Amino acid sequence: MKLNFYTTFLLIFSLSFVYAQKDIKIEGTVVEQGSNIPLEYATVVIKTNNSILTGGITDSKGKFKVEVPSGDYIISVEYISYKTKTFPEQNISKNIDLGTIKLALDEESLDEVMVVAERTTVEIKLDKKVYNIGKDLTTAGGTVSDALNNVPSVTVDVEGAISLRGNENVRILINGKPSAMAGFGDSNVLSQLPADAIERVEVITSPSARYDAEGTAGILNIILRQKETLGFNGSITLTGGNPDNAGFSAALNYRKEKYNLFSNFGWRYFNAPRTTFIDVNYFDTIEEDGSVSEPEYRRIIENQDVDRIRRNYNANIGMEYFLSEKSSITGSLFYNFGSDSDVSLNSSERLNNNIIVEETLRRERETEEGDGYQIAINYAKQFGEDRDHKLTVDFQFEKDNEDGFTYLNEDYVFTSQADAEAFQIEQEFTNEDQKEYLFQADYVLPLGKNSRFEAGYRGNFKNNNTDYQLDQEDFGTGNLAINDTISNIFDYQENVNALYTQYGTKFGKFSFLLGLRLENTQLKGEIDSRLTEEELIEAFGFPIDTDFDKNYLGLFPTVNLIYNLNKEDSDVEESITLGFNRRINRPRGRFINPFPSRSSRTNIWQGNPNLNPAFSSTFDLGYLKRWEKFTLTSSIYYQHETDSFERVQENTGQQTTDGIDIIRTIPINLSSNNRTGAELGLMYTPAKWLRLNSSFNFFQFETEGEFNGVDYSAKNISWFGRFSSKVTLPYAIDWQTSAFYRGPSQDAQTDAEGIFSLDLAFSKEILNKKGTLAINVRDLFNSRKYKATTTTDFFERYNEFQWRQRQINASFTYRFNQKLNKRERSGQKGNGGDDMDFEG
Repeated sequence: MKLNFYTTFLLIFSLSFVYAQKDIKIEGTVVEQGSNIPLEYATVVIKTNNSILTGGITDSKGKFKVEVPSGDYIISVEYISYKTKTFPEQNISKNIDLGTIKLALDEESLDEVMVVAERTTVEIKLDKKVYNIGKDLTTAGGTVSDALNNVPSVTVDVEGAISLRGNENVRILINGKPSAMAGFGDSNVLSQLPADAIERVEVITSPSARYDAEGTAGILNIILRQKETLGFNGSITLTGGNPDNAGFSAALNYRKEKYNLFSNFGWRYFNAPRTTFIDVNYFDTIEEDGSVSEPEYRRIIENQDVDRIRRNYNANIGMEYFLSEKSSITGSLFYNFGSDSDVSLNSSERLNNNIIVEETLRRERETEEGDGYQIAINYAKQFGEDRDHKLTVDFQFEKDNEDGFTYLNEDYVFTSQADAEAFQIEQEFTNEDQKEYLFQADYVLPLGKNSRFEAGYRGNFKNNNTDYQLDQEDFGTGNLAINDTISNIFDYQENVNALYTQYGTKFGKFSFLLGLRLENTQLKGEIDSRLTEEELIEAFGFPIDTDFDKNYLGLFPTVNLIYNLNKEDSDVEESITLGFNRRINRPRGRFINPFPSRSSRTNIWQGNPNLNPAFSSTFDLGYLKRWEKFTLTSSIYYQHETDSFERVQENTGQQTTDGIDIIRTIPINLSSNNRTGAELGLMYTPAKWLRLNSSFNFFQFETEGEFNGVDYSAKNISWFGRFSSKVTLPYAIDWQTSAFYRGPSQDAQTDAEGIFSLDLAFSKEILNKKGTLAINVRDLFNSRKYKATTTTDFFERYNEFQWRQRQINASFTYRFNQKLNKRERSGQKGNGGDDMDFEG
C-alpha cells in the first residue's frame, strides 16, 4: 500500500495541529511476521472521523511512540509490500502499549522497484564502526579485496595483504564467523569474490568478548548481501577488462513466508602481469677468526616478469526455514575452485667492480589447482515476545585442498668462468590439505529495558597437512632425484576452546559493555622427514624440532563505553567512545614449520617452532559528530604488544653452486612492540549531486629486541590517507574519483617508499533503473608499486615490485523483481555482532 501525496500532506499538517494537545502515548513494536525482524520506517497512522489526525514512523528496532489527546481513534500500521494492520476504533483515554504488531508479506506487490542505498554511511556502536557500502563505482567489476581497500582504516597492499591501521594481524570474518570465503589464514579467496556481494563492513578495533581473541589489530567483519524480499528476484553482473579480465556473477533469491532460498554464483578469468626488480650489493664479512671474507659477486641485478593466469569459480547456496514465529534454521554450502598458472622469466646479472662477469636466465613454470567447500548450519530460537532474548547455535565444517607444481631451469647467457658448473633442473611438488571445524553457541538474556547479559562457547579445531617434495637433477645420470634433506611432510593442528560472558547496559546518555573471555590454545606440529635429527643438524647447522605440542591459557577482558553528547531536539549527533581489550596473535603453520622452503635458489623461508603467541593490550578513544550534511569521526589509540613477531634476514653461511650467498628469512619473537596512532574521517554532502569522503591515519610502531646477537630495535613512523568524490553529471551519469597515498615506512631492516594510486569510474542507470553500466580505471597512473631498501651487515638490497598493473574494467548489472526495501537488516541472522545495539 502506498500513501499518496494528499494523505502525506494531511499527515504532516495534522502533526503540527495536535502538537500542543499531546498528552496520551500510543506505542508498540512492528516486526515481520514469521521472522520477527523489526521493520524500520513503517508508518503508523492515527485516524478520527475518517480523517488523519497524526502519525509517526518506526525506528531501527521497529519501535514507535505517538502522542494524542483523549478520544476515539482508528490505528493502522502500514509498510510497503506488507499487508496493512488496522485496529478497530476504540476510545483511548490513557497510555496504551499495542505490543508486538506483526505484518505479513503482500504477494500482490511484487512489481515494486528496488530502491538501493547510494550513500556510504558510518554508524558508531559500542564495539565497532559499521560502513554501509553504497554504490562504489571504482570497485564495479572488482573483488571484495578491492572494496576493502576503500574502507577507512583499512589498506590492501600490492601483494593483497590486508592491514587495519597499518597492522597486518587483522582477523577476517564473514557474517561474524571464520569462513572458507575469507581463506584459510590468508586473503586469496577475497580476491575472487565480486565486490557487489558486500552489504556492509564492520571495522572492529575494540572487539567485545563475543569475538575470538585472535588478531591484535582487530577484526574486519564482512556482511554479505542476503535479499529477503518476497518472490523470485536477483541480479546478474557481467564484467570485462584489460589486462584480460572476464567475469560473471549472479545473486538469486526466492522468498516465501515459511522459507527463504538464497544463492550467489561467480566465475572469473584474469591475467595479472607482475614485475620485480632487485639490485643487491654484497659487503665483505668478518669471520670468527678475524679474517675478511669477500663475496663471489659484489652486485647482483635481477629483472623478473611474470604472467599470472587465474581461473576461479565459486558458489554459495542456502536456505532459511522458519520453524515457527520464534525459531528458524539456516543451512548453506559454499564451494570454490581455482586454477592458476604462472610463467616467469628472471634475468640475472652478476657484477664485480661494476663489470658484468656473468648473466643467466631462469625460467619458472608454476601451476596450482585447489578447491574448497564449507557447510554451515545455524539455529536461532527466540524466547517470549522480546526478540533480544534468544539462543543461536552454529556448526561449520570446511575443507580445502591445493596441489602445486613448479618447474625451474636456469641457463647461462654469458659467463667469464672457464669451466662453469651447470645449474640443476628442479621440480617442486606441494600438496596442502586443510580442515576446520567450528562449534558455537550464544545465549542473550535481556535484563529490563536497557540491559543485557550474554554468554557463549566457541570451539575451533584446525588441521593442516603439507606434503613438500623437491626433485633435483643428478648430473651423473641426467635424471631427477628426490632431495631428502628438504622434502618433508608437516602435520599441524591448532585447537582453540573458548568461553565468554558479557554484560551491557544503558542509562541516560551513558552505555557500557563489559566482557571476559577465557581461551585455551593448543599448537601441535609433527614433521615426517627422511633424515634423522642428527642428519638434520648436520644439514642445516641448527636443531629442528620435529615434534612439538604447546598449550596456552589466557584471559581476555574487554571494556567498551559510549557517552552521547546529543542535546534534546537537536539534529546534531555527537558521542565519545572508549574501549580496552586484550588480544592474541597465534603463529600460523607457515610461521611454525621449521623446514626451509625456497622462493629462489638464493632465498629461503624458514618457520620457527619456538615461536610463541604474541599478546596485546589496546586502548582506543573515539569521537563522532554528525550534522545533516557533514560527519566527523576520529580516534586515538595505543597498543602494547609482548613477544611480537618480526621477520629477520640472516646469512646462512651457505652458497649456491655458483658462489651466491643463501639468505634465510625467519620469524622471531621480539620483546615488545608499542603502537600509537590517530585517525580522522570526514564525510560531506554539500549538494545532492556532490559527495565527498576522506580519511587520514597516522601511526608509529616502536619495537625493541635482539636475535642471535643482532639488535633489531626500530621505530616505524608512517601514515596513509584517502580521498573520494562522487559527482552526478548531466544525463544522470555518476563520476567517482578515489585517491590513495601511503607514506614511507621503516622497520628494523627495511625502509619502504610511499605509494600513490588514483582510480576513476563512471556509471549510468539504464532500462528504467533496472540496469547499470559502469566503467572504471584502477591505478590510472600505474604508480601502485612497492619500493624498498633492506640493509643488513652483509648486503644492501633495493626492491621494486608491482603486483598488478593498471586495470580497466567495464561491467553491466541487471536487477529483476526487486521490491522497495528501505529497512536496515540490523537483525539479520548470522552477523555475529549484535552486541548492545547502542548507536552513537
